[in-house]
Formats: sequence, C-alpha cells, structure tokens
Amino acid sequence: MTTKRIAFQGELGANSHEACVAHFPDYEPVPHASFEDAFEAVKSGDCALGMIPVENSIAGRVADVHHLLPSSGLKIIGERFKPIHFQLMANPGVKLEDVRTAMSMPIALGQCRKLIRSLKLRTEGTGDTAGAAKLLSEHPDPTKAALAPALAARIYGLEILARDVEDEHNNTTRFLVMTADKAPAAPPADRSCVTSFVFRVRNLPAALYKGLGGFATNGVNMTKLESYMENGSWTATFFYAEVDGRPEDANVARAFEELQFFSEKFEILGVYPADPFRAQV
Repeated sequence: MTTKRIAFQGELGANSHEACVAHFPDYEPVPHASFEDAFEAVKSGDCALGMIPVENSIAGRVADVHHLLPSSGLKIIGERFKPIHFQLMANPGVKLEDVRTAMSMPIALGQCRKLIRSLKLRTEGTGDTAGAAKLLSEHPDPTKAALAPALAARIYGLEILARDVEDEHNNTTRFLVMTADKAPAAPPADRSCVTSFVFRVRNLPAALYKGLGGFATNGVNMTKLESYMENGSWTATFFYAEVDGRPEDANVARAFEELQFFSEKFEILGVYPADPFRAQV
C-alpha cells in the first residue's frame, strides 16, 4: 500500500485524471470503473485520496455521487474546479473531412452539438470520454473520431483534429477531494471555508421550513440545497447542503443547532477551504 495514490472514476485520460494531475502532481492517479470502486479504494486504504466529480455547470449534478457520499464513510477535505475542454481526435493520418462519426459519452456529445451539427456527424455513445479514445486506439477506424480531453490523445496516440470544441467555454466541473481519515486536519485559519452536510428532517409539518430558518436568522449563506430519495423510499427524503463557514463559527453553530432540533439525522461530511475559483465567477 502507498499513500501517494489518488483514485478517480473513468479511464486514463478522463477529465478526472486531468484534475488529479493538475492538483495532485505528486500522486499516482488510479482509474476505477465505477464511483463505488473509487470510493472503496479510498476507504480500504489502497488510495490515500479520491478525486470525485459532483456537478457540472452545464449538465448539473452527478446523481450517483450524492447517493454514495453519506454512506461512504469518507470525509471531504477539498474542492477543485476544472474548466472542461473537449478535443476531436482520431487515429494518426485521418483527415477531418474523412470523419463521419463522433464517439464519446452522451453528456460530452450533448456539450459539443455545434461541432457535430456543422460537420454533419453521426454520434456513438460510450461509457467514458477517455474510453472512446481508448476504443479508437484499439480499433482504428478512419471514419471515426473521439471527443475527449487532450490528455487522452497523448496517452492513446491519437491526433487532435479540432481543439476546444465544446459549445460553452465556461463549462466547468466541480470535484470533491475525499479521504478515509475520520478526523482530518482543520483548514488553515486564514482561509474561507465551506461545510458540507446531510440531514433528514423529522416527520412534522413545516419541519424543513423551520429547520432552515436558523440559517437566515443567523446570517449564514447556504450555497447548495439538494434533495434525493433514500433507499428508494418516497417518504425518507434526504438533503445535501453546503454553507459558507465552519461549524465552530458562532452563527453557523446556532444554525446547525436549530436544524438538528427539527432533524432526525444530521452529519457533517467535510469542512474544507473554498477553491479560489469561486471568486472568479
């Protein structure tokens, strides 16, 4: 076992791989087929950290991850924002005018509609952006190209035919950095922080309204509130939320106290420095 490994979901060359390289260059990125496998790699100690995407500015939240976070036993120790760029890549020697089909995961194909329409390309869905590049390298086809990150072209020996072909150039994915450490070190005192938590309110009239009221009266900025069903139940609605600040801040502590009075479950998933990218948007 090594402490210098970081888990991500997807093939080598995926956006998550690029995020690992950019933010943790001293760690060895380790690909996993599913989010469950990536979480388990961190939980078991095979990897020291996990780089997990939670939402995209165009496609919205990564639903699977929100279901896994509360039960993972992992803690959030950081966030990273990554601008997403797609490159159209093909086997060496292939010309742009030869391409008839674009391969990638459906979300990526949807984020590159303008290029696909302008070139009159058919689309072929794959499970992963980098997986499309890998498939093309293993099964060369002069009529096909993959939409994937630039790193995938270098790894799989493909040539980029068109760069940064995404429709929206402000396309950004937010990642959470996860650890199995039950009591990670507190963020530096001079850094603005985010606190992530989950809760389930008691079965009382207006419990959610009353529970959240403490954030308004105490001047706490709640930046995220999302609901999802727990274990397929229509009655047990879980909420994932994020606020600016730390649990020990007086106003946050008072808001949490009020929320817990109206909740039957409450758990802090992490307290971590806010990524400077937030100040740019």
